[in-house]
Amino acid sequence: MASVPVEESDGRGSMWDLDQKLDQPMDEEAGRIRNMHCEKKFSSLLLLRLAFQSLGVVFGDLGTSPLYVFYNTFPRGVGNGEDIIGALSLIIYSIILIPLLKYVFVVLRANDNGQGMIICSDFTGGTFALYSLLCRHAKIRTIPNQHKTDEELTTYSCRTYDENSFAAKLKHWLEAHTYKKNAVLILVLIGTCMAIGDGILTPAISVLSASGGLKVNHPNISNGMIILVAVVILVGLFSLQHYGTDRVSWLFAPIVLLWFLLIGSIGAFNLCKYDSSVLKAFNPVHIVRYFKGGHKNLTSLGGIMLSITGADVLFSDLCHFPVLAVQIAFTFVVFPCLLLAYTGQAAYIIQHQDHVFDAFYRSIPDGIYWPMFIIATAAASIASQATISATFSIIKQAAALDCFPRVKVVHTSKKFLGQIYIPDINWILMILCIAVTAGFKNQIQIGNAYGTAVVIVMLVTTLLMIPIMILVWRSHWMLVLFFTALSLLVELTYFSAVLFKVNEGGWVPLVIAAAFLFIMFVWHYGTVKRYEFEKHSRVSIAWILGLGPSLGLVRVPGIGFVYTDLASGVPHIFSHLITNLPAIHSVVVFVCVKYLPVYTVPVEERFLVKRIGTKSFHIFRCVARYGYKDLLRKDDDFEKMLFDSISIYVRLEAMMEGYSDSDECAFSTQQNAKSIDLLEADYMDTLGSIMEVKNTSSQDSIPVQSSHQGSSVTRSSAPSSQITSEELDFLNRCKEAGVVHILSNTMVRARRDSNLVKKIAVDYVYAFLRRICRDNSVMFNLPHESLLNVGQIFYV
Repeated sequence: MASVPVEESDGRGSMWDLDQKLDQPMDEEAGRIRNMHCEKKFSSLLLLRLAFQSLGVVFGDLGTSPLYVFYNTFPRGVGNGEDIIGALSLIIYSIILIPLLKYVFVVLRANDNGQGMIICSDFTGGTFALYSLLCRHAKIRTIPNQHKTDEELTTYSCRTYDENSFAAKLKHWLEAHTYKKNAVLILVLIGTCMAIGDGILTPAISVLSASGGLKVNHPNISNGMIILVAVVILVGLFSLQHYGTDRVSWLFAPIVLLWFLLIGSIGAFNLCKYDSSVLKAFNPVHIVRYFKGGHKNLTSLGGIMLSITGADVLFSDLCHFPVLAVQIAFTFVVFPCLLLAYTGQAAYIIQHQDHVFDAFYRSIPDGIYWPMFIIATAAASIASQATISATFSIIKQAAALDCFPRVKVVHTSKKFLGQIYIPDINWILMILCIAVTAGFKNQIQIGNAYGTAVVIVMLVTTLLMIPIMILVWRSHWMLVLFFTALSLLVELTYFSAVLFKVNEGGWVPLVIAAAFLFIMFVWHYGTVKRYEFEKHSRVSIAWILGLGPSLGLVRVPGIGFVYTDLASGVPHIFSHLITNLPAIHSVVVFVCVKYLPVYTVPVEERFLVKRIGTKSFHIFRCVARYGYKDLLRKDDDFEKMLFDSISIYVRLEAMMEGYSDSDECAFSTQQNAKSIDLLEADYMDTLGSIMEVKNTSSQDSIPVQSSHQGSSVTRSSAPSSQITSEELDFLNRCKEAGVVHILSNTMVRARRDSNLVKKIAVDYVYAFLRRICRDNSVMFNLPHESLLNVGQIFYV
């Protein structure tokens, strides 16, 4: 009999009631370490140092935009000087409204306990981090495997709402129907897929634009040679990814800082030397005049929009940089240097309108041309490196949230867990990036594609920020309306412009995003159906325990870890196994590994353990919880972590049962004090032993029935500790006898009456993704000689 949720308990009968009593949810005992992950406070000196370091990680993409903005804005040449002033005015106010106001001072605050929502250039979450925030404040996850216990995590934060408030009404509206949850998920996936496409286009346009400087100093070099140089740099860049950036990352910040200082200084020099009248572009009336220029000027907005590419990554690595550090770096270094760079280029172009195609390099004074070329190439490589590494992170997090097949993830740094490398994705990115670079052969079409990807990511961010501001921040509706209207006014204007560029390269990110979206949606659909099948076909705990301590089978020495997606009930694979085999292990542990909508689960809170039935059954349940940034490394012995968690649970359980409250005992005050001291000493000793075991949990769930009521605390008799010692010995003997990991090998098939699209998606695409997907045994580093796969087929 399949168990059902508590809220549907009416009329279920005595067997259902018994099952609910036997299979209670996990208890949480980690409350004593709440708020340990609060936002850190930084000294002024440390804040400045972090602001300096953030330059090399956060601002590479935005900083290299001056290489190609004016070239993409005026691909057919400049009509008149007023167009330059209008374009510059648009650039200035676009940078003010989008990077400065929207992202630095608004969106940057919507971080996940300091983990930024990195949408684009340093993909450590992006739309997924926004989605995680929403999932914590509204039940919109399509796989509802969360429990109230998870809300007790120190990294988990959510709010309660007044039932009559607008936030509560929005929350209920989002939770009301499945199609609304799916719509939010699809919106998140669109933003994520566009960000992946952005990660392909950023290296292409940055490296190609930097390489184009060779032609300025050597006009005889052909375009083919420039493309060849760019491809060689890209191949080298992707080939070095498996080494990671830990050894050379200390160079990033100085190079990027030097880059900003140089482009700012050159801009100021050109402003003074050529035409300082371009400063009138700070008057927004020139924007109106620019739009009066007709269709040509409207379509040129796609090039102007490239000036804010990378704006959606200003919060890219808040796990290493506090919000204030990123704000300081942008406000006092990046922002003024960018304004000087663009005004200086505009001043040069007004005097040399025929140089608009390579204005950046031609405006450089002859004495520093080659040093500037080298630094530009290095800055472009750093920006590309950030997007490549970030794409690895976003793929990993998509897999953690069941939106992408599990792939091999390699750590490249012992210091920073966020630095990872995914071989399969790396070579796919390299092939696509080289194809874009060699296929388009110029910056204009790549820029059109780049702009399309960026503006869609920005629109998705704005739409997701609306419920964030209402549910998480509880902002006044006027502020929400003002933020939304201002953002959409700018972004929809740019979006309308890039629509004209779809046939001129803008189709590339759409095709890339469509391919990744199809893969993600099919994988998520199959995962949801597998979870629903396991949930509805689970077996009652009451029925299992009704078989007796031996479960009606021969209990052979050893430990059987049964893996399931369920945090309650008995998985169908277990009933399927005992139906076909006459024996089961002496110790059975149901293991549920689930990812929560938090950036990380502290190691000391990761495992929850509880006993099922009496001690004679030797049946346990263990829930291992991970965040979307957590990773299992090769040196993590998952099997040992599980066994240690169970051993600690048994000791904690015995310790809590070894003390009982008594109103009849009449000990003296001194005796009572000694008893309490003994209790606290034992408790602290046990906690000490927990912390000594690497990667185990200090809050393993145990039902604590007694509390310190009054001052009469007595210790129970010695047999309790003796029984505990015997059980621990029994567990060790079973471990020595052998450990078997029982995994489900569920195959999903479309029903015969399904339509053709569903059959192709399920029977071919999802089946193919399942074959290339990494098994749980590989993900958890389980020894192959101890695996047992239980096959099942179900139809959707």
